[in-house]
Amino acid sequence: MSLADTELSIGGVKLKGIYIAVVFSLATTIGSFIWAASSLYGRLEAVEAVQVPDVTPLHESIQLIEQQLKDNDISQLSAKLATLGTNLTTISSQQERLLEITTSVSKLEKDIETMRAIVAKAELVVEDVNEIKGNWDTAKTEYDDIWRALDALAMPL
Repeated sequence: MSLADTELSIGGVKLKGIYIAVVFSLATTIGSFIWAASSLYGRLEAVEAVQVPDVTPLHESIQLIEQQLKDNDISQLSAKLATLGTNLTTISSQQERLLEITTSVSKLEKDIETMRAIVAKAELVVEDVNEIKGNWDTAKTEYDDIWRALDALAMPL
């Protein structure tokens, strides 16, 4: 027995099986649409029930931020950053030069300390030479005095 051969008799009306299947399919489809619409309607009511907070303070805050950005001239920021980058490069190269100068100054300080030691030794030598010269001058004066005395004894008046 096939669906096409099946008949249903309701109140004196004979319905074939294929019509019953089509009507049943349409009825379930319409029922599905009604159920989906009801579900959607319930969700929409739930969304409408949610209270949306007042966004006026946020709007005011956004306006204040926009005004501050305009006041601070953010559009010039990239040019200022480029200038800053150039300045940092210059500072970096100058720092390298300063490090080289610092190294040179350290070497010069060592040389100066060496020269101070040499000068101190030279001053000691000069003191010794002055002392020797003073002794020599004293000895020469005494030697000359002795010769004068001998000359005076040899040639009396």
